[in-house]
Amino acid sequence: MLAVRAEDTQPVCQYVKEGFNLAYVNDSDVGLKTDLITINPTQIQREFKNLKKNPDPLVKRVSVYGNASLAMPAFAYTFCTALSVSVLKVLHPVRPQQPVVFFNPTYLRTLDRFWKSRGLKEVRLSSGFILISTALELCENVHVYGFWPFGNDLQDNPVPYHYYDQLSPHRYMHAMPEEFVRLLQLHSKGALTLHLQPCSSDNF
Repeated sequence: MLAVRAEDTQPVCQYVKEGFNLAYVNDSDVGLKTDLITINPTQIQREFKNLKKNPDPLVKRVSVYGNASLAMPAFAYTFCTALSVSVLKVLHPVRPQQPVVFFNPTYLRTLDRFWKSRGLKEVRLSSGFILISTALELCENVHVYGFWPFGNDLQDNPVPYHYYDQLSPHRYMHAMPEEFVRLLQLHSKGALTLHLQPCSSDNF
């Protein structure tokens, strides 16, 4: 699970742990607590095809995150808007304590231009990289766990792209190794702390 922990004197940053793309939480090194979860609209297409008629699977899936906010790129592409609005309409009546929020499209465009001007060439920034960038804007101390774009870890053990499914990275959309290089550069400058070893429960 890619997780971002941000700590700061600002109330919004005292403790924020972000999870991505409806990742499952458990009592392993993934951790049990999260404050923000992203939902990729393509997940709704793929996993919750009959959302309007049968919302229960999605409601059950998001309920494990407690009151964590659910963030969606509703305006990234035209097809994302209707899917994101349908999630909002389904979840708000039954889980009003768990807000569904949409990324500001102007902010996403600005962030995309910022990184492209610094040599990062990809069709779309990954969800993880977007929220790491956001955390860096808001918080003084940012710790990143689980951002590893390669097929094997430092001990040469195989590592899945997502620990909870068999999907492979979308090579046309994202340039994960290039994003990783930028995170290494930020780590070397002290802008964030990039954790590459297995996590312990103390981290979460």
